[in-house]
Amino acid sequence: MNTMGTVALTVVGVVAVAGIGYGAYNAFDSADQYAEVVKVEPAMKTWQEPTEKCQDVTVQRQKPVKDQHQIAGSVIGAVVGGVIGHQFGGGSGKDAATVAGAAAGGYAGNKTQEKMQAGNTYTTTEQRCSTVNETRSEQDGYKVTYRLAGQTHTVKMDDDPGDKLPVVEGKVVTD
Repeated sequence: MNTMGTVALTVVGVVAVAGIGYGAYNAFDSADQYAEVVKVEPAMKTWQEPTEKCQDVTVQRQKPVKDQHQIAGSVIGAVVGGVIGHQFGGGSGKDAATVAGAAAGGYAGNKTQEKMQAGNTYTTTEQRCSTVNETRSEQDGYKVTYRLAGQTHTVKMDDDPGDKLPVVEGKVVTD
């Protein structure tokens, strides 16, 4: 056979095999390459939400006062004090003792009635409300960690991708 023909045939064969190999390598490299998924965790969205909280509480209230100035206590105290003061002394001293007894009795009666009114209470139940912030959260996709070309990366995705992510032209496809 012709050596020129053999060389030409050999060159054509080598080019053909190289072309087929290159095409197969590119097809394998771009279509079948994947990144390994290392970890998938739920991505959480958290926020504060104001909420009204109410509860029934027992409270003690003072009953309404009919005699705010304690006039009845002052008058009764003055009369009793005047009667007692009148028992002491003689002449003008008796008058002075009566007046002093009436003044002291009036003051004592006023304070006694004031103390009695302050202690005149009743118990009731009231509703007390306050606004508190409650923490709410919900899942908002997935935090996916993957390994590609010896490096680890993390990306947020809407869905769980499974065990691997496709790679096109050296980049991970996350859509």
